[in-house]
Amino acid sequence: MKLIADGGSTKTDWRLLHEGREFKQLQSTGFNPYLVTSEQIEEILWKELQPFIDNKAVTEVYYYGAGCSTPSKNMVIERAFENVFPQASFFIDHDLLGAARSVCGSSEGIACILGTGSNSCYYDGKTVVDHIFSLGYFFGDEGSGAYMGKQLLSAYLHNELPAELASAFRSEHMLSNENILDAVYNKPAPSRFLASFSKFISDNREHPYINNLIHENFRSFYKYQVICYPRHKEIPVSFVGSVAYHYQDILIETGKEFEITAGKIIQAPIDGLVEFHR
Repeated sequence: MKLIADGGSTKTDWRLLHEGREFKQLQSTGFNPYLVTSEQIEEILWKELQPFIDNKAVTEVYYYGAGCSTPSKNMVIERAFENVFPQASFFIDHDLLGAARSVCGSSEGIACILGTGSNSCYYDGKTVVDHIFSLGYFFGDEGSGAYMGKQLLSAYLHNELPAELASAFRSEHMLSNENILDAVYNKPAPSRFLASFSKFISDNREHPYINNLIHENFRSFYKYQVICYPRHKEIPVSFVGSVAYHYQDILIETGKEFEITAGKIIQAPIDGLVEFHR
């Protein structure tokens, strides 16, 4: 049996294929090898995945994951997999390749991820030829849920939010300044914490301040992660991820400012990956 996974920092989508047919759909907590250890990943797999599948019957694992950008980080994932899937061979690669295979198939294009984090790549129809080095939630991740959450919290902490938005934020979240700083600087998964404010942003997207925040978020993404590719005006730019999917109207609108033609926009690449690996 083949096990295919699209792994993000927040969640991982799994599909089990038997004789070319989709056999089972599962979801687990996400993991990023820059943020967790092999032991922590293994614990997630035993608790959230193994009880629902015959792990010893899995012969191939194809994992496309956030943070899987170097051989050393891929080994963090593989060491965990080896203990859970003793009969399997492993293909572990960046979630960028998964995104590209899902939305571009065998065609040339620019593939982008806009979820908790963000990234982009130029795909020639077979492999990822060029990509932006991800700077993570602290220095980069423009366009992502974490980036928008960071912008929102920064405005809130600096007392820059309009009074009605600040009041709504306090009523909904009841977080002190100390709570916010502690979550960002001291607690695990800060990018996930920052991205959790995407719901507040979405609920208030008609407010002029929030609407401008979203537009500026995507302008920054195009500026730093798309127009760097020489042919960005000539080939389609496609997207995967919850932020891209839920804000696709503004994403397309701001893309036109950079003469960009939007291709596919899907919430999760897993269905395209299932087709690719059949």
